[in-house]
Amino acid sequence: MFHIASEKDILKGSVTDAYFVRTMEILKHEDANPRVVCEIRAGSLPDGWEWAVFAGLGEAMGLLAALNKPIQARALPEGSLCYAQEPVMVIEGRYQDICVYETALLGLLCQATGIATRAARCKLVAEGRPVYSFGARRMHPAIAPLVDRSAFIGGCDGVSGVLSAERLGMPPVGTMPHALMLVLGDTVGAILAFDKIVSKDIPRIALIDTFADEKFEALRVAEAMGKRLNAIRLDTPSSRRGDFPRLLEEVRWELDLRGFQHVKILVSGGLTDQTIPPLNPYVDGYGVGTFISNSPVVDFSLDIVEIEDEPVAKRGKRSGKKILAVSASGERRLFPSSIKLPKGWKPLLQEMLSDGKLVGPLPSAQEIREQVLRGFEEDLR
Repeated sequence: MFHIASEKDILKGSVTDAYFVRTMEILKHEDANPRVVCEIRAGSLPDGWEWAVFAGLGEAMGLLAALNKPIQARALPEGSLCYAQEPVMVIEGRYQDICVYETALLGLLCQATGIATRAARCKLVAEGRPVYSFGARRMHPAIAPLVDRSAFIGGCDGVSGVLSAERLGMPPVGTMPHALMLVLGDTVGAILAFDKIVSKDIPRIALIDTFADEKFEALRVAEAMGKRLNAIRLDTPSSRRGDFPRLLEEVRWELDLRGFQHVKILVSGGLTDQTIPPLNPYVDGYGVGTFISNSPVVDFSLDIVEIEDEPVAKRGKRSGKKILAVSASGERRLFPSSIKLPKGWKPLLQEMLSDGKLVGPLPSAQEIREQVLRGFEEDLR
């Protein structure tokens, strides 16, 4: 019914590009199966990004481990900041064991890294305010958990997708759509019905832009709910926003003037890392949808750099196995693997797969997210 590949299809190599199938046919006929070293890196990053948040590693390692082949892999830990021209992963093994899986490996890393990076950019500019992933509806439902997980590890504080949240071990976020107000016919009636019926564990957040001016709707729901109202949400369409910061300032003023300082203001709808900063003085949290879920992919490529211990590379690439290292001062540099690192330098890529087996348990999404937030403080300080 749905146009998706199954796990079985991916593990069989069925989602590969056709030229890898032709390549395998030729290599088997020629009995050519050398040991190779391959690097995965991005030549550049989209939208002028200076950095990206490396994501998708868990699935990539899961795929390689499931092949049950003598493959070695080193990689940046998932959630690490990565940069153009630096290898994020090095894979070693017989080429026929790797060949048809290049397409899937890159797909797992490219999309997840793009989503995690845009989530991180939104979290950074929100300056400590919560950011929630609202964008699963903008992508194919089969990959909704991937979208939300990547957004979460990139820094989002919660996700709206029910299955996604379940897999992340957390409650989903979100309270009411415009449809509820339209069906019930009144904003106040909708929040009162919500308050009466929905579990008290769920915060009372009223969506106030369905029928009338946001300021007056905010006051109506605040007066009806009193202390039970946690927040209001503005999802005001762009055609009605005008000077949106001024509108938010007005709503905040009127609520505070009448004793509703406890009512927070949440905003969603068309938000980006460029539109969030001007709203920060008036907003307590953000729901970001399409901007995160429809992120540009990070254009990773997989290149052979060594065959049977001999350095090789196609034009425009540096040959030979390398070490990506960082100094005590934070400088990053590539070194040939044949040399001893200078004093004070340490390698960044960690062993992930040895002889086809994971060297240890993969971190949870929560642990990866903490790695990302630490990276903000340490690497972007």
